[in-house]
Amino acid sequence: MGDVTMIILIVFLFSAQIYSRSTAISESVNNASIAIVDEDHSTLSRNIANAFYPPYFKFAEQISASEVDQVMDQDRFMFVVIIPPRFEADVRDGRLPSVQIDVDATAVTQASLGNSYIQSIITKEVNFFVNRSNATIDYPVVLVQRRAFNPNGTMSWFSSMGALLDNVTLLAIILTGAALLREREHGTIEHLLVMPLTSFQIIMSKV
Repeated sequence: MGDVTMIILIVFLFSAQIYSRSTAISESVNNASIAIVDEDHSTLSRNIANAFYPPYFKFAEQISASEVDQVMDQDRFMFVVIIPPRFEADVRDGRLPSVQIDVDATAVTQASLGNSYIQSIITKEVNFFVNRSNATIDYPVVLVQRRAFNPNGTMSWFSSMGALLDNVTLLAIILTGAALLREREHGTIEHLLVMPLTSFQIIMSKV
């Protein structure tokens, strides 16, 4: 209790640090900024642009192809979707046109999740356009998933446990080092060294 700094560190690592770790990483995309470069100006491209809305994305803004590099460098948008010319015509003809997605991956988790969301939204809009309906596939087997201990899959629960284990490991190292320094300060480290114990046994007893 005399080592105030160590007490403050222990309290911080088992309270504020765990809370910040569990809440800092978002488990879903939230109000991500997105822009559309529509070089097709077709019904399908407009449907794709209108498919992005809150809470996952902000409403998509229309920009020109020449502005892409500038807005990405200025960090105005996290995602830029570029729809090429003749996109709808190529889809109608059964070709496989490409849609380019530029991603600002500074926020790695948001960028990865948002990229998956965008691909899913574009695929859904194209399938609806081609089939003229929300066609679903009936599978002969239905898989039902049930999570034990965390049924809602709340990411903060996993993150907080990971933070707790990390802090326990970190404190085991710090407190062991502090204990050995204390032995040296008190002049009893030599007593330990002359005992019939290995260095590993001494360290493990401190841990």
